[in-house]
Amino acid sequence: MRLFLYSLSALAVIALAYWAYNENYATQQALRRVEALQREIGANREKLSVLRAEWAYLNRPERLRDLVDLNFDTLRLVPLSALNFADVSQVAYPNPALAAAARDVRDPVDLSAQMPKAAKGAAR
Repeated sequence: MRLFLYSLSALAVIALAYWAYNENYATQQALRRVEALQREIGANREKLSVLRAEWAYLNRPERLRDLVDLNFDTLRLVPLSALNFADVSQVAYPNPALAAAARDVRDPVDLSAQMPKAAKGAAR
């Protein structure tokens, strides 16, 4: 019986050693993957900052104004001024009574319809 317990203990130690060995290598591989991802994130952040700087450079108002002047024949863009905006009194607001009536609909609308006999034959 002792020999069986010693053998079982030895097998348990060997199995645990094997498990610990595999876990160690899996952990090292995961750490290498995390480091690679962190390097990739850093590179992408650097690229993003460069792209933001380029976007800011390309959207300078004086550059856009020059582009509008160069392409006036095709785009027909005009400078923005106060005359381009309407007065608040010119805005057409919906009638509150109609809006309340629209919210007060209680009966559902029947959307199904009968197909005419002539259309039934043409559909087949």
